[in-house]
Amino acid sequence: MTDDKNLTIGDIAEELGVSKTTVSRAISGKGRIGEKTREKVLRYIKEHDYRPNVIAKGLAQSRTYNIGLVIPGSYHLVELPFFQNCMLGIGKTASMLDYDVLISVVMPDDISRLRRIVTNHKVDGVILTRTLLEDASVAYLKEAGIPFVTIGSTGDDAVVQIDNDHRSACRELTESMLAQGLERIALIGGSQGYVVNDNRLGGFLDAYEKSGQQPVREQIFLDVEKGEEVEAIVGSLLQKGIECIITMDDYLCSCVLNTLRQRRIEVPGRVKVASFYDSSLLANNIPSITSIQFDVEELGERACKTLLQMIEGEMTEPHALLGYRISLRESTA
Repeated sequence: MTDDKNLTIGDIAEELGVSKTTVSRAISGKGRIGEKTREKVLRYIKEHDYRPNVIAKGLAQSRTYNIGLVIPGSYHLVELPFFQNCMLGIGKTASMLDYDVLISVVMPDDISRLRRIVTNHKVDGVILTRTLLEDASVAYLKEAGIPFVTIGSTGDDAVVQIDNDHRSACRELTESMLAQGLERIALIGGSQGYVVNDNRLGGFLDAYEKSGQQPVREQIFLDVEKGEEVEAIVGSLLQKGIECIITMDDYLCSCVLNTLRQRRIEVPGRVKVASFYDSSLLANNIPSITSIQFDVEELGERACKTLLQMIEGEMTEPHALLGYRISLRESTA
């Protein structure tokens, strides 16, 4: 008899006098097979501590035991820690259940790489790490009928989505600025094509509505992508006597801080500064920056766990919002 450590489906079939197909069906729980035969196979497997390798298991269950992780090719370098922490959470969860992670970098206007891994049956499900208001990846995956989860909200209730509660977090941070009696608050944000930026804007406006005040539309700047744009905006805001500048992400916040330093503007003495995110980019800034803390690794873990449940045919929560923490620091003291 073969050593238990090297036991194969063929060895089990020969020992029990059944076909390899019968053994595979007993392992996968699929296909027609008598209950007594199933019990005999499973009892033998348990007695000999047999664990099918991933390839054999995948063939038995028509699975690859891979999940696809889609990273946007358009991200800024400063966003890399977010995707790294997401991948850490996803990788830990996947490996616990013998799954591997196949990473694919996909551009917003070119999803051919995503199409290739799906049509070539290289993955059992997909995790998207960024959502767009007009999202070609979401539309394709729905059409393909493959299980998928988005990290980030979408406007489509039929899509399973895991996100942090950006809107509530941004509302709460803005409320804390308004509670200080600040009247001239500016907001600088990135692309309006990203759902996360739309939610952050919504939270900012919600805070004003709740306070019964009106935001100054001329002090809201969106689709800002470059440092020189931020420099020009900050210059114009200083001329208007701005009291506080809130940015939607830490890249824009770092650009604001650099401009203020160059102009020798004290923070928070003359202008208060806050960010709707909290990455390592601003971790060592002096003064420390008021921001919103999210557990990105938990976001990845939850997304992966949800996707694996979908692959197994289990019911999942369609839209999960994870928590946050507001950190009021020196920059808005």
